[in-house]
Amino acid sequence: MPIYHKLGKIPAKRHIQFEKPDSSLYYEQLFGTIGFDGMASLMYHIHRPTQVMQILESQDLTPKSANTHNMMMRKFIGFNVEPKDDFLESREPMMFNKDCIIGMAAPKKSLRDYFYKNADSDELLFIHKGSGTLRTQLGNISFEYGDYLIIPRGMIYQIDFDTEDNRIFYVESHSPIYTPKRYRNHFGQLLESSPFCERDYKLPEVLETFDQKGEFLIKIKKQHQLHQLVYQYHPFDVVGYDGYNYPWGFSIHNFEPITGRIHQPPPVHQTFQTDAFVVCSFCPRLYDYHPKAIPAPYNHSNIDSDEVIYYVDGDFMSRNDIAKGHITIHPGGIPHGPHPGAMERSIGKKETHELAVMVDTFRPLMITENAMKYDDGKYFQSWID
Repeated sequence: MPIYHKLGKIPAKRHIQFEKPDSSLYYEQLFGTIGFDGMASLMYHIHRPTQVMQILESQDLTPKSANTHNMMMRKFIGFNVEPKDDFLESREPMMFNKDCIIGMAAPKKSLRDYFYKNADSDELLFIHKGSGTLRTQLGNISFEYGDYLIIPRGMIYQIDFDTEDNRIFYVESHSPIYTPKRYRNHFGQLLESSPFCERDYKLPEVLETFDQKGEFLIKIKKQHQLHQLVYQYHPFDVVGYDGYNYPWGFSIHNFEPITGRIHQPPPVHQTFQTDAFVVCSFCPRLYDYHPKAIPAPYNHSNIDSDEVIYYVDGDFMSRNDIAKGHITIHPGGIPHGPHPGAMERSIGKKETHELAVMVDTFRPLMITENAMKYDDGKYFQSWID
């Protein structure tokens, strides 16, 4: 996150004595990435952040593949994922490879009984239904329909929901999630030509600080195992921090589409990037305005990527029989394009109100056993005249 941010109390210099009111010292912790070379924040704890009391049992969360070599275009009915009370148990991994896990979640209850840390992956949570507050060591972020929440790996968090009707499309990324490099200048500032700017970010605001001793359960995901550790002090005991590595949010409704006289390729919709995949946002926009324009996308071959689209709202103009919460995958190696009639229907139209999230992975995705429960089984035939 190439924006400097700070909350709470911090000393004048890094790595110097920082005294509490009783003249004892706060405990400094560097929350950094890529050794000491990547994004980092420097936080200050009331207590040592290393005091583990117990290590309990672990749970295997390794996704189980039902189709390791997928060459079938599929549609999953995402809203058929059954809501569950627990935040983590509600997650249904649907596709994965060595770089990421893509899935759906429908948590009913706020996460308050324990704390969670993903030590393997940055997490992208797209809020399709629901609102609430993401609560972290480094401050809180309120969220609502249409928000992306980016939670860097290693961040301890809880999450509060305002109601029980919550739907989340999520991606766990083994590579850091950044804004697209081509949108930034060499200082890291977003360019004038970028479809969003720093004003659109949701940064952590309220820093909750707890000075509590007890038994605090933290569930940590590492190498597909969910470990349970009990800490002696509340993990949200940070009095202040500054730096560049922290959770943040961005609303899909603040993405400003780039349009042209003829059809623009999908990269103009790019919102995030990693070394292994990109994320795009398809948003309401004006159609192409060349007098002979065909607004529907042309047929194209996925040679180097698998394309996953999560349908959020509106009438997705290039598809037939698509509804909110549907997820499609178009695997690399075969072409795909608009459904029969979509090209013709698009001619002469002036605008679209579609809303969707696309994830293009650079390595093939495997289909999980979970996902097969939601596969309609016939999507691959939907291009037949």
